[in-house]
Amino acid sequence: MDDWIDYYDSTHTIYVSKLHRDVHFRQIAEDIVGYIPSAEATVLDYACGEALSAGRVAEACARLILAEPAPGVRGRLIARFAPNIKIRVRSLDELRNMEENSVDLAVMNSVAQYMTAQELDTALMVVGRLLKPGGQLVVGDILRPDVGMAQDVAALLRFALAHGFVKDALWGLARTALSDYRELRSKIGLQRYAEAEMIGKLTAAGFTAARAPNNIGHNPSRMTFVATKKD
Repeated sequence: MDDWIDYYDSTHTIYVSKLHRDVHFRQIAEDIVGYIPSAEATVLDYACGEALSAGRVAEACARLILAEPAPGVRGRLIARFAPNIKIRVRSLDELRNMEENSVDLAVMNSVAQYMTAQELDTALMVVGRLLKPGGQLVVGDILRPDVGMAQDVAALLRFALAHGFVKDALWGLARTALSDYRELRSKIGLQRYAEAEMIGKLTAAGFTAARAPNNIGHNPSRMTFVATKKD
């Protein structure tokens, strides 16, 4: 995961334009809000990235913890959300010192593909300790073994068409083909899971899990799972 952390901590071109970046984070935030159980909930966004629309998530809960491994991104989060008393920014290491059974909802969106299978197991154990009995973990944007880059490109172009950045998307795809992202994806690869395999992982970590009807974000060919911590 360290190579991917360094990539996302750099000046990367994963978003084809400012509009793409903004609508991406806005949709993620709205999808997360749909899982928040109540206005009194404590929510954890694990490896949250830039989380530009985290303010929208914070509006729907009592406390939002943004946990981010990349130090540069974490610094920007601290600066961006300093005025918001509902939001706290933490490193992943700091989660180990948080009070157990203190979180109502945890979200790991577009994270598992950048981890080894063992790293994911460790993360699930950390999050499981923090969740209250009956609390939920939402694991989103899981790549399937039978879905390749062509489906990702098609999903991006549909998203671009819906939000008016098709030209930027085409230029961005050309840039990505020559970028560090493509090189890393080719060298390291992205972790993929079949539906039964991911449910098995979540079950082994102490959850009751099922696939959600819709994926978080714009790519319907990827999967989201909702896992409930066993009492």
